[in-house]
Amino acid sequence: MYVIRDVQRSDLTALQKLARELDTVNLPDDERELLRIIDWSARSFDGRIRNPFEREYLFVLEEPRSERAVGASLIIAQHGTRDAPHIFFDVYEKEHYSASVDRHFRHRVLSIGYNFDGPTEIGGLIVDPGYRGGPEKPGKQLSYVRFLYIAMHAGRFRDRVLVELLPKLEEDRRSPLWEALGRKFTGLSYQEADRLSRQNKEFIQQLFPPGEIYATLFTQKIQEAIGEIGPETAGARQMLTRIGFRYDERIDPFDGGPHYSAATKDVEPIRRYRRARLGDEDLPAGAEPTPGEIEVRLIGVERPQGRNRFRAVRTLCGFRDAEIRLPPAAREALGARPGDRLHTIPFE
Repeated sequence: MYVIRDVQRSDLTALQKLARELDTVNLPDDERELLRIIDWSARSFDGRIRNPFEREYLFVLEEPRSERAVGASLIIAQHGTRDAPHIFFDVYEKEHYSASVDRHFRHRVLSIGYNFDGPTEIGGLIVDPGYRGGPEKPGKQLSYVRFLYIAMHAGRFRDRVLVELLPKLEEDRRSPLWEALGRKFTGLSYQEADRLSRQNKEFIQQLFPPGEIYATLFTQKIQEAIGEIGPETAGARQMLTRIGFRYDERIDPFDGGPHYSAATKDVEPIRRYRRARLGDEDLPAGAEPTPGEIEVRLIGVERPQGRNRFRAVRTLCGFRDAEIRLPPAAREALGARPGDRLHTIPFE
């Protein structure tokens, strides 16, 4: 049984290993930046960051025997502010017709846009390759824990949730779209621009063309890369669309990855959130799922003080009146005692 918890400074080495697999803006392969993310997350969980929309929450998946972090995921309470806008390309079609030559064309067009009062963003999802798959579904646990936490604290998050899916990159991690567009207007490589954008997005606003860009001018390969995802992202997209996310007809201006979003209240796990007190009785051994009574759910508990402010596990749980019953192993993993308030969303 895995435990999902708030990140700690002691997780830095394990987090660096995970970051080498992902190396994105949300989880960069950069020790100094990872320390900043860990510190910001700790201050978000304990409320030292006063403005809830400035908070970022980093969760890690702990392998119980080694107590090592083998996965991570992130919530950014608000992505897009006046100081650091959310930047994207809108993608749409324009039609052109000439009567004199009887020619009709549909062109896909990119137009840069900015959001200064943005949505909540979920990102930074990564699982150590040695722990992916299997019946425990660690990747899904890390994805769903973000919906559990948002449901627990709805007032801290925006009324829309965004996810920027990773595109298909070249073997050397170059972005075909960036090479065809971004490099020409900035003079920067994809990696250089990616690193710079973590602290400063002004160069994008000043150097990118403000008008429409016709994708017809690109090669067929580049056109096909717009809004497409990499093979490792297919499962995440399927899961997200199943619970209510839809393509926004927007892409990342760096790599062309698609943006998916949903109204926060309509995301299925959030909509089916329940909370109750932990009962005195444990769930009996050999209990089987029974709809509405015994279900596989993600269970979370919070502590006002201590090393871990938040812990969650995937487990069977039984509902009885206003109480929840758990197997002993799940109760122990959570560190929960009878009477504690538990928070739950469906998992299967």
